[in-house]
Amino acid sequence: MFMKKIVLLLLLLAPGIVLRAQDESGDLLSILGEEATTNYATASFKTNRVVNGHSIENTSAGVLDFKISHRFSPVRQGLYDIFGLDGATIRFGFDYGITDRLMIGVGRSSKEKIIDGFAKYKILRQSTGKRNMPVTLSYLVDAQIKTVKFADQSRENLFSSRLYYTHQLLIGRKFNDGFTLQLMPTLIHRNLVETKSEKNDVLALGVAGRVKLSKRVTLNAEYYYTLPDQLGSAYTNVLSLGFDVETGGHVFQLHFTNSADMTYKGFITETTEDWFFKNSDGDFMSGLRFGFNISRVFTIVKPKGIY
Repeated sequence: MFMKKIVLLLLLLAPGIVLRAQDESGDLLSILGEEATTNYATASFKTNRVVNGHSIENTSAGVLDFKISHRFSPVRQGLYDIFGLDGATIRFGFDYGITDRLMIGVGRSSKEKIIDGFAKYKILRQSTGKRNMPVTLSYLVDAQIKTVKFADQSRENLFSSRLYYTHQLLIGRKFNDGFTLQLMPTLIHRNLVETKSEKNDVLALGVAGRVKLSKRVTLNAEYYYTLPDQLGSAYTNVLSLGFDVETGGHVFQLHFTNSADMTYKGFITETTEDWFFKNSDGDFMSGLRFGFNISRVFTIVKPKGIY
């Protein structure tokens, strides 16, 4: 008799249990379906740099990106100095992905012995599907300290006089597999400037693009326009053009630029020569320099589930 009552009770409750399970399963499938139908844009650029400045790409979580960068002397002396290869400024850097959205990095440049550090966070990710976002938006904050001795030893050598800061928004869209466009509104603060006519806060607008030439080769371009009346007349805007070549775990970036610097305050506010210009004697000259970045990645922390 007791067992019959138990069976009868289960029969009465079964429809409710099934309906509830179906509702919960539907909710779960809805969540999973939304994630499954959201496609995030990837490989907008081959590395987290375009040429000198950052791209909208981040180093993946748990991955260390070791970078070696060179900028050589101008090519204008020809074979005398092997088209500028006799002289070079160098930067070594380490970039690390804390999460897929947050990365940090440090570096050291031979020019002015600058040590720099940055953090970059991906606020929005370009996607299609349930979550439709037309662009990727990242925020970069960068700090630099100049450690070279001041040439004028009589000048008060304050620690704060050696500091520079950069704030930058990276707004990019991968239109298709072959083309990416990026805008970079930038603010640079310099604690110390050379003359009173120069601004401590400098506003610039950068534009960059990537065109895919083959599976492993892309053409990159980058230009920073500094708004008028902020720098002295000796300074000009920086333009860079080059190729990214991917070979296994390395990415080689080979390019031409008119800046010897690889820090934001350097290539945006201290570039002095155009690609082509006339000197004081009226002769045509070139400020064009060859340079390269080599990127090698190492997995420090493996994603869960991968052995």
